[in-house]
Amino acid sequence: MERLWTGSRINKNKKMVEHLQSSGVIRSKKVAEVMETIDRALFVPEDASPYMDSPMQIGYNATISAPHMHATCLELLENHLKPGMHSLDVGSGTGYLTACFAIMVGPEGRAVGVEHIPELVESSLQNVQKSAAAPLLKAGSLVLHTGDGRLGWPEHSPYDAIHVGAAAPEIPQALIDQLKPGGRLVIPVGNIFQDLQVVDKNPDGSVSIRSETSVRYVPLTSREAQLRG
Repeated sequence: MERLWTGSRINKNKKMVEHLQSSGVIRSKKVAEVMETIDRALFVPEDASPYMDSPMQIGYNATISAPHMHATCLELLENHLKPGMHSLDVGSGTGYLTACFAIMVGPEGRAVGVEHIPELVESSLQNVQKSAAAPLLKAGSLVLHTGDGRLGWPEHSPYDAIHVGAAAPEIPQALIDQLKPGGRLVIPVGNIFQDLQVVDKNPDGSVSIRSETSVRYVPLTSREAQLRG
C-alpha cells in the first residue's frame, strides 16, 4: 500500500486517525478510539515525525510499522480483541500495538508482547508507562517479555488474537498451536515478496488461511541474524 500522506500536515495523533478514517483504512469506531487513545508519538524515536504514514527505524535493525498497517491489523483482529480476551504481539518492538491490544482487551484480558531485543523491551516498557495503557501495565494485564516470538508465549495461551510484526518464511507452528479455536493470527509471510496472511482456527482445530494484502516487513529471524542485519 502506498503511503497515504506525508507528515508535514499531520501534526496531531487525532488528525492521523481522522485521515486513516477518511481514506477508508479505519472503518471501525473502536479501532479509531484505540488509536486516538494511544498516542503514536510516545512510541517512536524522539527525532522522528510520529504521525507520518511510514515505517520508522527504531534501532537494532527493527522498525515500527506505518500507521496504516497498524490500523489494518487492528481492523482484522478487532473481533478477537474484545474485553477479557487474550492477545499476543510477536516482535512487539516499541510496544505500540501491544498497548493498543491492552486497551481493547481491558483489565480482565491479557495483552502479551514478546520481543527478542532486550533493549527494545526495556524502552517499550518506558513508552507504555507514558501512555494511556500505563495502568494496565501496572495491573499486570499488559506484559512485555524478552524472548523468541517464533515460539510464542505459552504461559498465557491459548490466544484469541496473535499479531506478528515481522515476515516469516512460513507460519510458525507454535503460533498456530497457541491460537484458541475461534481465534485469529495475522502474520506477514514471505521473503522478497510478502503477503499479510489471516489465519483463522476453526472450532475443530483446523485452520483457514487467506491473503489480505501485499506487504513489506523486516524478516522474523533470530536475535543474532537481526543484529547482523
